[in-house]
Amino acid sequence: MNFTRWSARLPGTQRRAAARTEHTVTPDRRGEGAVPAARAERQSDDPPDDTPPVPAVDDLPTREILDRIPALVALVHGRDHRTAYVNDAYVAAFGVRPLGAPAREALPELDALGLLPLLDQVLRSSKPRTVKSRKAPSGRSYTITCTPVDVPGGTEPGEGGVLIFAADVTDHAEAAERLRASERRQRETAVTLQRSLLPQELEEPDDLRIAAVYHPGGTETAVGGDWYDVITLGGGRTALVIGDVMGRGVRAAAVMGQLRTAVRAYARLDLPPHEVLQLLDGLATEIDANQIATCAYAVHDPNEGRLVYASAGHLPILVRDENGTVQRAGEPIGPPLGTGGWMHASGSIPLCPGSTAVLYTDGLVERRNEDLDEGIAALERALAGATGTPQVICDRLVRSTGVTADHDDDVAVLVLQHPSRTGPDGDLFRNAALELLGGVEAAPRARAFASGVLTSWRFPPELHDLGVLAASELVANSLQHGTPPMRLRLRRTDRRLIVEVTDGNDHLPRRRRAEPVDESGRGIAIIATIASNWGSRRTPGGGKAVWCEFALPQSTP
Repeated sequence: MNFTRWSARLPGTQRRAAARTEHTVTPDRRGEGAVPAARAERQSDDPPDDTPPVPAVDDLPTREILDRIPALVALVHGRDHRTAYVNDAYVAAFGVRPLGAPAREALPELDALGLLPLLDQVLRSSKPRTVKSRKAPSGRSYTITCTPVDVPGGTEPGEGGVLIFAADVTDHAEAAERLRASERRQRETAVTLQRSLLPQELEEPDDLRIAAVYHPGGTETAVGGDWYDVITLGGGRTALVIGDVMGRGVRAAAVMGQLRTAVRAYARLDLPPHEVLQLLDGLATEIDANQIATCAYAVHDPNEGRLVYASAGHLPILVRDENGTVQRAGEPIGPPLGTGGWMHASGSIPLCPGSTAVLYTDGLVERRNEDLDEGIAALERALAGATGTPQVICDRLVRSTGVTADHDDDVAVLVLQHPSRTGPDGDLFRNAALELLGGVEAAPRARAFASGVLTSWRFPPELHDLGVLAASELVANSLQHGTPPMRLRLRRTDRRLIVEVTDGNDHLPRRRRAEPVDESGRGIAIIATIASNWGSRRTPGGGKAVWCEFALPQSTP
């Protein structure tokens, strides 16, 4: 092949015939083109230099250079990309290739690499193009640069050629793939750990319908520390938790698991929400002084029709009433867990029958280059128009906020509904209360009240008698150890009977073994024996509530 017809533009080299015509190089300055002029010019007082002149790039034989470089080089020309030249490295990689034949026939590896359309593009645009790390049928990976070359005298489009320069990057590609595989395994480990630490099945309170969803960040993002939980506290009350540990990876998931376990333990103490966060704040500092987390802890009591909550730097809870109006829970909001030195406080927001509440992490509403309040406002609009079951609402909120499989942050959403029950369903959820004025007549009145209510609810005789006995013992205990005001409350759901007595004394009873000569101390022991569950808690306004539960037979109407 006559290479004088081609102007091969290798990286860093060019044939500059016009430049040579305008600037004649004298025999004693032929090496000046290979080094900077400041170094090539000799000062008048320098000693003579006997070093032989360095040859200019234009004087090096192009064919010899191309044959010896380790990269693969091929030259094609014309619209059919006919093969004009392949170097020794190309032959060693793909075998001998016939010259003059179209590349689709003579160079099938270019077709396998998807380069033929790129060659057309280079000819049309007269601009070089590069594709990175393409794998050939041989299993080797190449980074390929296609550079247009001119044909002297050629004026028609498509008469030019393309120089194909392929560098073997197999080692780099394999190292990158090993790194990606390692990152995938680490992410899978973190996701598996996090999912194992989240609730496998949500607890099902009698008075609420609940659904939750968790989406880990996209495949290129390490998993975060988002979590949620639902904890039945007894007496018809339910605790709801959502949190987010700052950071990513296995460490964040492990810290999340410790905090979630601690929340469940603290919740069993039946403390107000702000006291639970106070305890959790101290624990977060002990786990890792440099690790912080946000958390919202809320308690729902069906007797009160509101959600009592406390927030440690977490996003506000949203509540949609039965008319579609969305309310955002406001103050108080404390700093994140792990900062220490802050006294948290509780707030409340109405959650009446027919209402829906949403707890969520920042991955649902936070976007780059967008104000966080705008994301929360968009979520409010989506919630205002969302109807259906909690799971349907979960899915709608996730879709409406643009969360996809490659979302760059973890997302946790917890949706709860307080259904408005009417008709036969409403008959399964009833309340009855009696104010206890004290005196010797309070206990008989309480027993008569409980008997009449349980009879009207058509409980079987055995359950009726147990309920009356429990009411009698709790009232007697309150009359002896409590202070006014006192109240007896009976509540039934579709699954249990709840008997609760409140009074103004905040001293919590405890179960103890009564000696034969003791005249008291047996009431709580009797309650613990006959009831399926019992407990006590301090009430927000001062005082306490003592309650017990009885499971209803499934056949009870």
